[in-house]
Amino acid sequence: MITSEISNGVCTITIARPEKKNALSMAMYAELKRALDAAGPDNAVRAVLLTGQPNVFTAGNDLEDFLSAPPTTQDSPVVQFMHALKSFEKPVIAAVTGAAVGIGVTMLLHCDLVYVSEAARLSLPFVSLGLVPEYGASLLLPRLMGHVKAAEKLMLGAPFTAAEAVELGIANAALPAGEVLSHARQTAERFNALPAGAVRETKRLMRAGLSAAVDKTINDEITVFVERLQSPEAKEAFRAFFEKRKPDFSRL
Repeated sequence: MITSEISNGVCTITIARPEKKNALSMAMYAELKRALDAAGPDNAVRAVLLTGQPNVFTAGNDLEDFLSAPPTTQDSPVVQFMHALKSFEKPVIAAVTGAAVGIGVTMLLHCDLVYVSEAARLSLPFVSLGLVPEYGASLLLPRLMGHVKAAEKLMLGAPFTAAEAVELGIANAALPAGEVLSHARQTAERFNALPAGAVRETKRLMRAGLSAAVDKTINDEITVFVERLQSPEAKEAFRAFFEKRKPDFSRL
């Protein structure tokens, strides 16, 4: 469900579960971390390209799997993946080939370059599920786009387009669907001609100022997220999701 291939200095990590819209299970998070852990010390890898399937990047968490093993500790596969991507020293380029939901959007905040299909729709539906943001989004998004825009995306959960993602600073460019992956790969291959040490140190310096704050925010979010999973609001939201109906929060 997660594939990894090295070619011309680029390790391409692909989310490959199209029958489930690339929804991420705990096993897939563990595979993602293993792929990053292998690419990090490999001298043949100058950059990582993270992508999905045609028309879908990832629908976020596989809810059934997620609810059966929520991230209650730092040893949870999803938390381990979060820290592996956040602390990855080499450039990470994302090719968002289609819809991105939840962590499918928040993981982009920890990539270095992001290219999005013009047809993609992105959403952060945490509040509508009775939950709170994760992966440092409650810190990073307000800093990136300002409080009012971040509130629109995080508190209202309003879906947004690829063009908006570029305007808001989440992505570098929106491209025709058939060009996203090839453009991202060509960009990743540019790092073959650049001094790896200088690239690595530049990335470290760019992220150093917020690193501790992001770590704290990720941990704080996880604490509240897990508490919210047991809330009446979240239970109603998940029941409604599985029953394919609108949730009713009016009495909660």
